[in-house]
Amino acid sequence: MGLIRDSKGNYKLTGKTTEHDVLAAAEAILLAKLERKGSIGNPSDAGDFLRMRLGALLHEEFHAVWLDNRHRILSTEKLASGTIDGASIHPREVVRAALNINAAAVIFSHNHPSGVTEPSAADREITRQLKDALQMIGVRVLDHLVVGAGSSVSLAARGLM
Repeated sequence: MGLIRDSKGNYKLTGKTTEHDVLAAAEAILLAKLERKGSIGNPSDAGDFLRMRLGALLHEEFHAVWLDNRHRILSTEKLASGTIDGASIHPREVVRAALNINAAAVIFSHNHPSGVTEPSAADREITRQLKDALQMIGVRVLDHLVVGAGSSVSLAARGLM
């Protein structure tokens, strides 16, 4: 199976297609759409991409979308992988990743395999810790999205940042 892009910029699957192939293709299409926009302007811009990337996972993962000072995507990165109900993320490692990519801003996201996207007290606390650590090196935390299979919740939109 493969993913090809035709002369018009459209993506097409080739050969035998699995569910994983379809999800990978959808993720690539959504990332390309974000990149074509030039920048991420609001939480919904990143929400579809992050739901596709994380929504169907059976374990928790914590990801970062690293951005430049104009909110253009520099990189997307998995920072931690965990179990069905948690993933350990360490501010020191996040600061190191931000410096390595030379990021000016970041949008964090992680999934809740249960499908319940309500941010927990632990979600709010790690967001505060990461925001404080990154502020010291001049990296703005724009948002933290909690993702489920069908929806996501923006901590920024809820005023929790």
